[in-house]
Amino acid sequence: MKKIEGHIHLIRAMAGSKGQGRLSPLGNGYGIWDDGEIIHLLPKGWGDDDFLAEKYLPIMDAENIEKAVLLQGTLNGYQNYYTYQVVKHYPDRFIGAFAVDPYVDRAMAIVKRHVEQLGFRAIKFEISQGGGLHGFHTPFRLDEDAKVSQIMHYLADYPGFVVTVDYGDYTQTSYQPEAIVNLAQRYPTMDFVVCHLSFPNADHLTRLDNVLQQFAPFKNIYLDISAIQDIDGEGTNDFPYPRCQKTVALAKKIVGAQRLIWGTDSPWSATFNTYHQLATWLEHTDLFTPDELEDVMYNNANRVYFKPANVDAAKAADDPVITRFKGEYDKN
Repeated sequence: MKKIEGHIHLIRAMAGSKGQGRLSPLGNGYGIWDDGEIIHLLPKGWGDDDFLAEKYLPIMDAENIEKAVLLQGTLNGYQNYYTYQVVKHYPDRFIGAFAVDPYVDRAMAIVKRHVEQLGFRAIKFEISQGGGLHGFHTPFRLDEDAKVSQIMHYLADYPGFVVTVDYGDYTQTSYQPEAIVNLAQRYPTMDFVVCHLSFPNADHLTRLDNVLQQFAPFKNIYLDISAIQDIDGEGTNDFPYPRCQKTVALAKKIVGAQRLIWGTDSPWSATFNTYHQLATWLEHTDLFTPDELEDVMYNNANRVYFKPANVDAAKAADDPVITRFKGEYDKN
């Protein structure tokens, strides 16, 4: 079965930043936060302190993954420019989202550069308190904050633009599924993807049911099912993940298979479960019919992220800043 990886992170250099401070690489796939916590970020053999496209492409081929969606987060550090470079170099294999902190002074200039010059047609808001903007900003609402609204109003000029959001779990100040509902209603020509199936817990299906019922009426809200194994405490020995099967079954029942996107959130998630397991677990369940499984594993991500206009914009983008810089550099 051909696949699209709907949630992957490539890392040119570890540059994480969150509530624990900055991330410094230690080598061999490990890093250390400023508060002293050590994190195993890269699986063995994937990279020392980076995870490059050339390392991931053979993994893709081995798992029959045709294309991949490159997302951003403060855990690894924003990899915006490397994402642009990868998409330009491998336009038939990758599409990417950029990220921006809406509270930096030049936020709108950053947004416009990535959309108008670099051809991005997706943005990732990693706002979770545990790993994103709410770890080092005063709590804010995606559907009410003036800085975010300015960005959204601008993006609304690009029908089909994708807004991907990781808002953490219900214990965090960043948890705001109702904001996604308001945004989806406010911007009907844009698509919204909620990461990690809204952080499910198989012991609390009523909470997930409540979120999914809110999302159900809005056809422009999708959910990716990345990292739900480590979120719900399932490891290698739990394959094919009975707890995850319960939460995905509920999602299928309420929003339908056509609005679920398979992904892994690797490389970090591939330190808890093997990438092969994450890439094949759904094939070892009876959750979906063959047609539904093809939707979850390929068609939905292709429809949302790889829209022809979005792919064309990414392919056509040439960075005028680098072009000018190279010209001046060559003179010297």
